[in-house]
Amino acid sequence: MKKTSPYVIAIDGTSASGKSTNAKLVASKLGFTYVDTGAMFRTLAWYCLKSRIDIHDPKAVAQLCKKWKTKLMCIEGKVRLLVDGYFPESEIRTAETSAAVPHVAAVPKVREWMKLKQRDCIDFGSLVMEGRDIGTQIFPETEHKFYLDANLAERSKRREAEGVQEDLAKRDQRDSQRSTAPLMVPLGALVVNTSGLSPEESCRLIIDAITEKAPEIKEACKNQAR
Repeated sequence: MKKTSPYVIAIDGTSASGKSTNAKLVASKLGFTYVDTGAMFRTLAWYCLKSRIDIHDPKAVAQLCKKWKTKLMCIEGKVRLLVDGYFPESEIRTAETSAAVPHVAAVPKVREWMKLKQRDCIDFGSLVMEGRDIGTQIFPETEHKFYLDANLAERSKRREAEGVQEDLAKRDQRDSQRSTAPLMVPLGALVVNTSGLSPEESCRLIIDAITEKAPEIKEACKNQAR
């Protein structure tokens, strides 16, 4: 019997491991909705800065997260978290916002709020969701879990190509050692080392693993290729 409920493809991993690139490719090839959970945390970080909230004050950040007016929308196959009807697409990618994200994301009440909101994305149908705790915290029940990584030199090279200077070793340590929802390999996840692989090659590994567990999804791939 074919599964009728939505699928969730969880793609977690380290910074610059290829999560976004692969998640977008997989979503496109399967015809699933793409969800960037990192963008949701960035949106809150941007809103904190815009509202002049001290990002180093967990209570203030949690209070703002509790009160801000948001709405999830699916636009061209991508889920967006709108604030007061607006999606700050460029604002959430600034250096200032990026620097604020780790402080905001470490607040337990924020992660509780985000978990509920991110699980609501299933209302848009089958998902390819990327982040750092999808397979461990957001959708631990999914059968399709992937953890992407690459060697530090390769990841640093990718960041530099994007024009971003970031201490990835420090970021890895901070993400894996935080008390709330630390970065770790989800139970049952397939670990994909993207070092030396093209996006198409790593995407193929992921899709092959998905269709092996759920052969009926092959039909979706065929339909997308037509």
